[in-house]
Amino acid sequence: MSHVHYCNTAFAGSPRYITDKLQCVLNAAPHLVTGTRKFDHGLSHSLHEELHWLDVPERIHYKLGVTVHRCLQNKAPEYLVDSCTPVSDIPSRRNLQSATRHHLTVPRYRLSIFSHRTFSVRGPTAWNSLPYSLRDAALSSNSFRQSLRRIYFVDTTQHTQRSRDAS
Repeated sequence: MSHVHYCNTAFAGSPRYITDKLQCVLNAAPHLVTGTRKFDHGLSHSLHEELHWLDVPERIHYKLGVTVHRCLQNKAPEYLVDSCTPVSDIPSRRNLQSATRHHLTVPRYRLSIFSHRTFSVRGPTAWNSLPYSLRDAALSSNSFRQSLRRIYFVDTTQHTQRSRDAS
């Protein structure tokens, strides 16, 4: 499991087949933890509701959000803090709606293979996609993490419920 967690934000914006490989590893872990066999039913149920684990794409977005929040509180390395510039800090953009909504500037990038996957692009993009109530740097780290995790668990359990209803 430590390999699934380690540097998984580096996979932000990567092709789905890469995150699917990590998801396979994550799906195998509950069998070891809960003692179930490979073809037993209820894998997604045990993943989300018993173990409280997020799927890989949600884990990546969660860690990006937490890292950006740390950057805005100056609790991250300086090279990451420099990547997170609020729109309200740019004099020519202070009167925009995005400045009052706690948005971050997303730098322009060329359409090369990896430039759209850098933290300077993915971090602010993930932050700007969060609900307005979470985009406040004044929130404590614990309340931010709990609220963010709650949002991803609601989305995940709704998705799991829809797939159960479809089958």
